[in-house]
Amino acid sequence: MPSSSPSTISDTNAASPIVQIKPLGFPWVTLDPFLFCAYHDDAYPRGNAQMGPAASLAGRDIGQDFGRQDGWSMYHGSTVPGFPAHPHRGFETVTIVRKGLIDHADSLGAQARFGCGDVQWLTAGQGVVHSEMFPLLDQGAPNPLELFQIWLNLPAHNKMAAPHFTMFWSQDIARPLAIDAAGRSTEIAVIAGRLGDAFERAGLADALAPPPDSWAAQAEADVAICTIRMTPGASWTLPAAAQQGTRRMLYFFKGGAVSIGGQLVSGPAAIELRADTPAALLNGDTVAEFLLLQGRPIGEPVVQYGPFVMNTQSEIAQTLADYQRTRFGGWPWLDDAPVHGRDPARFARHPDGREERPAD
Repeated sequence: MPSSSPSTISDTNAASPIVQIKPLGFPWVTLDPFLFCAYHDDAYPRGNAQMGPAASLAGRDIGQDFGRQDGWSMYHGSTVPGFPAHPHRGFETVTIVRKGLIDHADSLGAQARFGCGDVQWLTAGQGVVHSEMFPLLDQGAPNPLELFQIWLNLPAHNKMAAPHFTMFWSQDIARPLAIDAAGRSTEIAVIAGRLGDAFERAGLADALAPPPDSWAAQAEADVAICTIRMTPGASWTLPAAAQQGTRRMLYFFKGGAVSIGGQLVSGPAAIELRADTPAALLNGDTVAEFLLLQGRPIGEPVVQYGPFVMNTQSEIAQTLADYQRTRFGGWPWLDDAPVHGRDPARFARHPDGREERPAD
């Protein structure tokens, strides 16, 4: 089989499901309707009494530490790593936490602690300020953190929707398991959308419902977000998308090599696939993991200014004026990087006071 380096665009024929292959940088390259995708995989040490790293912070650019010194970053945090209060407007964030915990707080008065397979889906809409901190609760052992944050655009008519956040607790997320003829397994964790036969074989209905104003809530948008984990030597076929015009990216972020439609691809790599044809995956001799993002493009102009994504420059100017005037409702917390204590229990407290506490 021909080999394709992840640093070069593949030269494929019309029969191949691969459109092109690109390197995985930071952030990962995305296709409309997605705006941004970041992968954080941090080997945090044991925690201290303040729930920060029990390690020297010397040599780090505190407040702007993305350097991965010793395998981890403080990001914009000063005591606890993470992202203190910052605003968004005009899109959604989908945060998939595979390891560790995130403490969320926002300008609506909501707060949450989630992780260990949970997902938070936040519709920023007309504007929200939130913080995302990574408390290191274990003082006797390392505190690994692994997550994806995905930005999904909103169409123009929903950019000023009311802010809304939804929790998908790990035990509620569909995780169909496909077993090939040799008995090797592929697990698909489906955050949004459906993947045809993979659902039917497992007897599962659609994935959990996305927020009501999301592009993903429109059936014709054909949005799918899922992670895929293949055991060594496993084979599985990613079904064709349901809608014409859908585009899909497959991010090969862990593993050695995989054959896609007969073409060998070495990881890590960002692989744009044809969505109108099935893609046969045959894994190599190590565990392989992927993130799939697919959807029909919104097809509208995108004007971005940092954490604001609108359709025109005048809308960005209005957004800046609105934020300076209102701070999107203000900040009800005592500091800009709140964490929620030492109790590791996951929870969500919504703006209306409703609470969720998933089973352990």
